[in-house]
Amino acid sequence: MHYSTIKDCDIANGIGVRITLFVSGCTNHCKNCFQPQTWDFDFGEPFTEETEEKLLEMLKPDYINGLTLLGGEPMEPQNQRALVPFLKRVREAYPNKNIWCFTGFTYEVLKTDGSHPRCEVTDEMLSLIDVLVDGRYVDELKDLTLQFRGSSNQRLIDMVKTRENGEVTLLPNNDRKLAKK
Repeated sequence: MHYSTIKDCDIANGIGVRITLFVSGCTNHCKNCFQPQTWDFDFGEPFTEETEEKLLEMLKPDYINGLTLLGGEPMEPQNQRALVPFLKRVREAYPNKNIWCFTGFTYEVLKTDGSHPRCEVTDEMLSLIDVLVDGRYVDELKDLTLQFRGSSNQRLIDMVKTRENGEVTLLPNNDRKLAKK
C-alpha cells in the first residue's frame, strides 16, 4: 500500500484533534474528487513499518482524539489488507482513541458478498472502526453545511452502535447551519 499524506493535528476529518492518513488507490473516481491524484495505487510513499511507527508516535499525545483514514480509498481490498494489522496495533496501543474511516463505498456494499470492496478482511476492518463515513462524493449533492462530508448522500455511521443494534445507526446530527445575514 502507498499513502499520499499524513496530517498532524487535523480538525477537519472527524471529531476532535486527529492524525489523518490519506491512503493511495481508488476505483470510485468520483466527479470533482478533491484529490484525484490519489486514485493511483502507487501514488506517494510506501506504507512501511517506519510509517506505522511514526503514526503510532503521533497518536501518543493526550490531546489527540484518534486516527482518521481517507484516500484514495481505504476500503479498496489491497488497502484493507495493509490497514487491518496497523489498526489492530492502534487499538492495542490506544484503546481510548477512536478510528474514523471515510469510504466511497456504502456500508451495505461493504457487507455484500461478491461486491468489489468486500474481501477476507472487510469484517475485521469494520470491527476496528468507530465511525464510518460512507458513500461516494456526488457533486450534484454537494452541501457545504454538512459536517465531515461533502454531499448529502454520505452518512456518518456510528459503528459501535451499528454493531450493538445489528442495523445502521447514524451519529447524532452535528451539521452546522450557515449564519444568515
